[in-house]
Amino acid sequence: MKHFLRMLIQVCLYFYCKFLWRCLKFVMRKLTGRCELQRICYSTKPGASRTMKIETSLRDSKSKLLQTSVSVHPDAIEKTIEDIMELKKINPDINPQLGISLQACLLQIVGYRNLIADVEKLRREPYDSDNPQHEEMLLKLWRFLKPNTPLESRISKQWCEIGFQGDDPKTDFRGMGLLGLYNLQYFAERDATAAQQVLSDSLHPKCRDIAKEEISKFSKAEWEKKRMDKAIGYSFAIVGINITDLAYNLLVSGALKTHFYNIAPEAPTLSHFQQTFCYLMHEFHKFWIEEDPMDIMEFNRVREKFRKRIIKQLQNPDMALCPHFAASEGLINM
Repeated sequence: MKHFLRMLIQVCLYFYCKFLWRCLKFVMRKLTGRCELQRICYSTKPGASRTMKIETSLRDSKSKLLQTSVSVHPDAIEKTIEDIMELKKINPDINPQLGISLQACLLQIVGYRNLIADVEKLRREPYDSDNPQHEEMLLKLWRFLKPNTPLESRISKQWCEIGFQGDDPKTDFRGMGLLGLYNLQYFAERDATAAQQVLSDSLHPKCRDIAKEEISKFSKAEWEKKRMDKAIGYSFAIVGINITDLAYNLLVSGALKTHFYNIAPEAPTLSHFQQTFCYLMHEFHKFWIEEDPMDIMEFNRVREKFRKRIIKQLQNPDMALCPHFAASEGLINM
């Protein structure tokens, strides 16, 4: 009975708030002479704050045109903006900037949905060793990470040197499909120096336990240096696939909207997603060192703590995880 009453109260509050909100919007329209979309565009700076407010306004509208505008084809956005302006009785000649702002926001909103579809397609495509393109990508990954070490054969224990679990890496791509390989190759090619350094660190066993009597043999500076010289000790490729899974879930959940709406001047693309993966690899590597885990068995704990930190950062509407990867120095949805 208590559960029923609680649900009844929640339902009543929902409809009350919804009705109250519609009344408030009506009053604001009468007082300002502007619709909600105009008020958002004129009072909110470009970026995630504006685009997310526009997205919420369109999605929660009682107008079918506005509801469906967040999922139109990119080629139909310009016509959709014209229809919205007509529906809201807004003269585009008097309010030319509104159309530009709405178009930029819709490009981001629709682009984000399309990016999810593109990423999902790669995730669902399994690695096929009979596909020459797949094989070439895998071999490129080796060449980018180990430029001075030839791969002796396609099936080889050498793959363990870059963090795969066995002689044939294809079995490690099952969870994330081609998406894991795409991200790893992107990181190894576009950020080669950092990728090779992270790989080098990950290959060394951790030097942790030193007998107390041994400590006294070092000066304070030598001891601190020895502590800083601790290596990482994890499987580079497997961690990369795991971080791909993290990036994928952040994308699908909508958590990355803040980041992409702040760095992509129009539609976020697969390159933006891969750049974000590079950032996450950098940051996880540093975070792993900071956490100073006893061994790889603590990976899930460290990963979960890292995930929570990233999500907390993304709750800031001004957050851009890797602004240096932005496609433009400034956003254009003014």
